[in-house]
Amino acid sequence: MVTLPKAVRQHYGLGPDTPLTLVDWNGVFILSPRIPVVTDLAKQIAVERAAAGLSVQDLLRTWDQERYGADVPQSEDA
Repeated sequence: MVTLPKAVRQHYGLGPDTPLTLVDWNGVFILSPRIPVVTDLAKQIAVERAAAGLSVQDLLRTWDQERYGADVPQSEDA
Protein backbone atom coordinates (compact mmCIF):
# COMPACT_ATOMS: atom_id res chain seq x y z
CA MET A 1 0.00 0.00 0.00
CA VAL A 2 1.19 3.49 -0.88
CA THR A 3 -0.12 6.64 0.77
CA LEU A 4 0.11 9.88 -1.17
CA PRO A 5 0.11 13.24 0.62
CA LYS A 6 -3.31 14.89 0.82
CA ALA A 7 -2.12 17.92 -1.17
CA VAL A 8 -1.00 15.66 -4.04
CA ARG A 9 -4.29 13.71 -4.01
CA GLN A 10 -6.31 16.94 -4.04
CA HIS A 11 -4.20 18.58 -6.76
CA TYR A 12 -4.65 15.61 -9.11
CA GLY A 13 -8.21 14.74 -8.10
CA LEU A 14 -7.26 11.29 -6.81
CA GLY A 15 -9.77 9.49 -4.66
CA PRO A 16 -9.52 6.29 -2.62
CA ASP A 17 -10.74 4.21 -5.60
CA THR A 18 -8.63 5.88 -8.30
CA PRO A 19 -6.70 3.14 -10.13
CA LEU A 20 -2.99 3.86 -10.50
CA THR A 21 -0.32 2.34 -12.72
CA LEU A 22 3.19 1.74 -11.39
CA VAL A 23 5.99 1.57 -13.97
CA ASP A 24 9.55 0.54 -13.07
CA TRP A 25 11.80 2.41 -15.49
CA ASN A 26 15.32 1.16 -14.73
CA GLY A 27 14.84 1.63 -10.99
CA VAL A 28 12.85 4.86 -11.29
CA PHE A 29 9.25 4.32 -10.25
CA ILE A 30 6.57 6.23 -12.11
CA LEU A 31 3.11 6.30 -10.56
CA SER A 32 0.30 7.64 -12.71
CA PRO A 33 -3.48 7.57 -12.69
CA ARG A 34 -4.94 4.95 -15.01
CA ILE A 35 -7.28 6.82 -17.32
CA PRO A 36 -10.40 4.77 -18.10
CA VAL A 37 -10.72 5.99 -21.68
CA VAL A 38 -13.38 3.55 -22.84
CA THR A 39 -15.56 4.16 -19.78
CA ASP A 40 -15.29 7.93 -20.18
CA LEU A 41 -16.13 7.73 -23.89
CA ALA A 42 -19.14 5.48 -23.22
CA LYS A 43 -20.44 7.96 -20.63
CA GLN A 44 -19.96 10.86 -23.05
CA ILE A 45 -21.78 9.01 -25.84
CA ALA A 46 -24.67 8.18 -23.49
CA VAL A 47 -25.01 11.83 -22.42
CA GLU A 48 -24.92 13.12 -26.00
CA ARG A 49 -27.33 10.41 -27.20
CA ALA A 50 -29.83 11.31 -24.47
CA ALA A 51 -29.45 15.04 -25.17
CA ALA A 52 -30.22 14.39 -28.84
CA GLY A 53 -33.30 12.36 -27.90
CA LEU A 54 -31.97 9.19 -29.55
CA SER A 55 -32.37 5.62 -28.36
CA VAL A 56 -29.73 2.94 -28.64
CA GLN A 57 -31.92 1.38 -31.36
CA ASP A 58 -31.80 4.69 -33.28
CA LEU A 59 -28.00 4.60 -33.18
CA LEU A 60 -27.86 0.97 -34.28
CA ARG A 61 -30.31 1.60 -37.12
CA THR A 62 -28.24 4.55 -38.36
CA TRP A 63 -25.08 2.50 -38.07
CA ASP A 64 -26.68 -0.26 -40.16
CA GLN A 65 -27.76 2.30 -42.77
CA GLU A 66 -24.22 3.64 -42.98
CA ARG A 67 -22.85 0.12 -43.19
CA TYR A 68 -25.33 -1.46 -45.63
CA GLY A 69 -26.82 1.55 -47.41
CA ALA A 70 -30.37 1.09 -48.69
CA ASP A 71 -30.13 -2.70 -48.19
CA VAL A 72 -30.39 -2.58 -44.39
CA PRO A 73 -31.43 -5.97 -43.02
CA GLN A 74 -34.69 -5.53 -41.08
CA SER A 75 -34.85 -6.91 -37.57
CA GLU A 76 -38.04 -8.42 -36.20
CA ASP A 77 -38.52 -5.60 -33.66
CA ALA A 78 -38.18 -2.76 -36.23
